[in-house]
Amino acid sequence: MEEQAPAAAAETGGSSAQPGYGVGPWPGGESDWPEGEQYDPELLATGDTRNVIDRYRYWRMEAIVADLDTQRHPFHVAIENWQHDMNIGSIVRSANAFLADTVHIIGRRRWNKRGAMVTDRYQHVVHHEDVETFAAWAAAEGIPIIAVDNVSGAVPVDRAELPQTCVLLFGQEGPGLSDAALAAASAHIEITQYGSTRSINASAAAAVIMYEWCRRYAG
Repeated sequence: MEEQAPAAAAETGGSSAQPGYGVGPWPGGESDWPEGEQYDPELLATGDTRNVIDRYRYWRMEAIVADLDTQRHPFHVAIENWQHDMNIGSIVRSANAFLADTVHIIGRRRWNKRGAMVTDRYQHVVHHEDVETFAAWAAAEGIPIIAVDNVSGAVPVDRAELPQTCVLLFGQEGPGLSDAALAAASAHIEITQYGSTRSINASAAAAVIMYEWCRRYAG
């Protein structure tokens, strides 16, 4: 059983009006530190202010990634990146939250990491030069590409077939998916909307679709 951070090492920082930002040093000093290679001595000594769930408090980053790798879901996330879209960081953060296998960045290698809130350190992220390279990877792995965009013929996700092993492909804010990306997909799905706006934010759409996958398949 994993040893949990004691109550005395509860959230610190902030005020009574705001939640804390982490935990302080492990109470009792070094003599009371928990045993295990997953623990980081520096964090035990100084505290852990990272944006991680309680289970991973005081763990080394490499240990967290290794543990996540034993549990990752079989869906991937892919994002076109032709204009340095600011949504990519938020999508990476959601991919981490929903335990996606890997995030695939298509197009420009550099992407805006601000919205990721450092979660990219715990999430596998790979780069593909173009849609053709990405599609070739998916074909070689036998993973169907599911395009998410409100295009003609797209099936609402709540009624669509969503394979357990798949790669969910998202486009950029504004233009959506490129013609090449739509052509590479084996299915097109969309999110039903009820207001006047033509589309919702790309990162919000990605979170909705990932949640729907988890609702169907995550234990």
